[in-house]
Amino acid sequence: MDKRILLTECSDATGLIAKITDACFVHNLNVIRQDQFASAEDGKFFMRSVLEGDFKDSEKIIEEIKKRLPEGAKVSLNDTRRRRLCVLVTREAHCLGELLMKSYSGALNADIVSVIGNHDDLGGLAAKFNVPFTCFENADYTREEQEKLILDAIDKSKPDLVILAKYMRILSPKFIRHFKMGTLVNIHHSFLPAFMGAKPYYQAFTRGVKLIGATAHFVTDNLDEGPIIEQDVIKVNHRYDPETLAKAGHDVEQMVLLRAVNKILDDKVFVHGNKTVVF
Repeated sequence: MDKRILLTECSDATGLIAKITDACFVHNLNVIRQDQFASAEDGKFFMRSVLEGDFKDSEKIIEEIKKRLPEGAKVSLNDTRRRRLCVLVTREAHCLGELLMKSYSGALNADIVSVIGNHDDLGGLAAKFNVPFTCFENADYTREEQEKLILDAIDKSKPDLVILAKYMRILSPKFIRHFKMGTLVNIHHSFLPAFMGAKPYYQAFTRGVKLIGATAHFVTDNLDEGPIIEQDVIKVNHRYDPETLAKAGHDVEQMVLLRAVNKILDDKVFVHGNKTVVF
């Protein structure tokens, strides 16, 4: 039997789960997993259902479900194919390396189809996995020229997601608006909202923190303030200087980024204003 992920987002109301599952029953679909959440603050309902059955009439299934829901409901029926990822990098290899290895081993349900850098340091790493690498050096172009070339290269690779894997350059609002919300993902080397911006490990050192963390979030016009997908922390102590803090942080950064990307690929993330609902 075929498998699909049904995503439903609408205004909350009584009986929604019954209405959705009944529509699935009408089309002989089996619900093998279901998660739902209703937001009390704004009356929004979110549901993720894993279905098995015959999906030849997918459009009819979606219309059948929409007819039973409040006006303006968003309903999608997604397959479980391997997605296409484009990764933007600068010089740090740990996050890119983790994504490449997990994609190669099958632990990530995606193919990395392109790596784009603003320095050429990581071209050799991409080559080890036979992934095309393109470089547009910061010094060779104006910001506007560089972003135009990067956008053209991204569009050419036709990715489902674009991952900023330690891409250390602030993107313009025009660049960010080129992508629909939920397709541009960043890993930030800090437990947001603490220590935003540059040199977060130096900031952490000067404050004498006992925990450091990382945050994966969707990118918006507001620097490091997009909807958060995944976070984690590790313990540190007074013996850590900024350099050892950064080395320790690499492990949590790559772990958090991988978990966030996997959740997006599994259709477990809904954007809810400037927050997320993550199943």
